[in-house]
Amino acid sequence: MRRLTLFYELLGVLLGSEVFAQMADVCQSIETAISSASSVYYPGTENYTHDIWHWSQLGTQPSNCSVEPGTAEDVGTILQILDTTRTPFAVKDIGHATNPGFSDTSGVQIAMYRFSEVNYDSTAETVTIGAGLSWDEVYAALDPYGVNVVGARVPGPGVAGLSLGGGLSWFTNQYGLTLDTIVVMELVKPNGTVANITQESDPDLFFALKARDSIHVIEFGTHDATCRARKITLCGIVTRIVFNAFPQGQVWGGPISYGADKMAAVNAATVRFHEVTDPKAELMMTYSFMNGELNPIAMVFYDAPTAPSGIFDDFLNISALSNNASTRSFKDHVASFGGGFQSGLRTVFHSVSLLNHSQSVVDAVANETAFWASRFAAEAPGPLIVQYYLESFLPNVLSINPEPTAYPPSRENTIFPLCLFYAWSSSEMDAYFLDSIRASANQITAVAIEDGQAIEDVALYPNYVLYDTPPSRIYGDNMERLEAIKKRVDPHDVMGLAGGFKI
Repeated sequence: MRRLTLFYELLGVLLGSEVFAQMADVCQSIETAISSASSVYYPGTENYTHDIWHWSQLGTQPSNCSVEPGTAEDVGTILQILDTTRTPFAVKDIGHATNPGFSDTSGVQIAMYRFSEVNYDSTAETVTIGAGLSWDEVYAALDPYGVNVVGARVPGPGVAGLSLGGGLSWFTNQYGLTLDTIVVMELVKPNGTVANITQESDPDLFFALKARDSIHVIEFGTHDATCRARKITLCGIVTRIVFNAFPQGQVWGGPISYGADKMAAVNAATVRFHEVTDPKAELMMTYSFMNGELNPIAMVFYDAPTAPSGIFDDFLNISALSNNASTRSFKDHVASFGGGFQSGLRTVFHSVSLLNHSQSVVDAVANETAFWASRFAAEAPGPLIVQYYLESFLPNVLSINPEPTAYPPSRENTIFPLCLFYAWSSSEMDAYFLDSIRASANQITAVAIEDGQAIEDVALYPNYVLYDTPPSRIYGDNMERLEAIKKRVDPHDVMGLAGGFKI
């Protein structure tokens, strides 16, 4: 109790006594109004600590209280109270946010863990998934049915965050983006009402929800190093999503790690992979500096028990430090990429949208990894991770779904998002790493432009972008339509009380 008392004394000093008292009253009002399916927690309790925890220390702060809603109706009740009192809040699931103030708050922290169902409908060939789950939990639940959905590639990322921001998957070449496979979304609107949103029921809202960062949705993922962007607040809180399902058998793939001395050969293999036209084959090329070692890692996948000869031969013929590619279930394939090593560090993501992986661009990405790893190792004390992810897709993936969505603003050309990821330990180095990741993204952009890629105005992938990215760089010509939808759905700007990018 003494720790709890000290926390509230400190919070009162930071916020001012009047604001502090108001937020304390708000927490009590929520606790009184919600049903027994939901709970409010306060500092000093285990649930509270779990609710405010984030995978990145850069995106973590203490809140006045946390609430775990158990029904969509209770989410609506919470939003109504927050609106009436104009109380700041944030929404998170497992806590993969890195941008400060996006899914963390000094006000009311909403944690979505209790939305955890996975229901497969064999007749409709769909799966209904709760917004409080990670994708690896979903894959484990679907494995006995021999079916799958288009979701994350590694352990940790969550369902709603990845899906509504686009969703790049091991199945993107076959089925498009994850958001292209969404059938229905259960949405709690800013006024507290609950609705199932479909293309037929509300085309504009269905369009806007397929942008993730143009709504205030749940933040997902805990343990992997792949990128996640953060929210624009617009339409409400998504609690469940219905996806199209497809049959799933065994697959082949896994990580293949090489020594730094194989960098040139790996770069050449990465460039040549663009000649592969088989939609069942995918590659995520990772340049990684961790534990003091620089390693290129080929994350390979083929949607069948065996990959045909010739597809990954360039990678298999390079002498590797380790090769964990094999035939296995899909859930075990995802698990093969491990995770958890960044927990507790301060992390940041950023992105560059490329139009192809030319030799000069691939070499530049590898060089950036080595350059910044060397500089950070000399100037930043403590644990350090530097990773760049090159992602290869077929040129038609954005045309698989002909329906317009908020992201991408154009489906004429396939975009190859590059993900930049840094992790460090000291808060005193925050500005240094943020400035560095911007500088690196600018350098790669300059190389790509010099290479002939007109990427100055190409949309940035919303699940990867840094917190100060202008929304127009994500949604392009869709901004005006999103602004109109925002005014209709959230006239009181309830979602403006939450963090993130603003429409």
